[in-house]
Amino acid sequence: MSFPLPSRTPSGPRRRTLLAAAAGAFALAGCSAPEPSSDTTGGSPSAADRARARAARDSMTLSGRYTAVIAAHPDLAERLGPLRAEVDRHVTAFGGGSAGASASPSVSPLVSPPSPSSSASPSASPSGSPSASASESASSSSSSAASASAGASPGVAARPKDALADLAAAELALADERTQALVEVPGELARLLASVAAAGAAHAFLLTKAAK
Repeated sequence: MSFPLPSRTPSGPRRRTLLAAAAGAFALAGCSAPEPSSDTTGGSPSAADRARARAARDSMTLSGRYTAVIAAHPDLAERLGPLRAEVDRHVTAFGGGSAGASASPSVSPLVSPPSPSSSASPSASPSGSPSASASESASSSSSSAASASAGASPGVAARPKDALADLAAAELALADERTQALVEVPGELARLLASVAAAGAAHAFLLTKAAK
């Protein structure tokens, strides 16, 4: 006598499940900064060091993209903050420096310092109309602030959904690149690349879902 097998199918992935799985895989691979390779036999150690350095730079660039999107669309900060923080941890795991410190110089300040000409205008015409000089100064500062704001986040889409879609594409492309590089690196680095690639794929899924 045969018994029918249960036909229950697993439910689809959810946001917290994906984040927890990605973080768990990354923790299993180890998240401490690696030691430089000391074995000089063959070319494998130097190749591994180069692969680590490149992975750290790629993660720093990705963190910078998150920073630029958050600067252009502050309403996305709560959603993107945890993802950027995990990317920053990837930088540390690959032996890189602080991603936040390297990304901050690319974002221009929203208010630029006054130009020498505007600061010298009151002394040039002390008997002139105060209202005219004040109006000219306000117009100059507002135009400079507008130009600085426009250049604060170059390359970021104007629509939040498009910006999220661009981040998802960047995460997925980097995850695919790291997956292909697994066969060219030693075991420990391969495990780290695999876990970070899995985290990137999870990020891409969440970002794509948020962009819809």
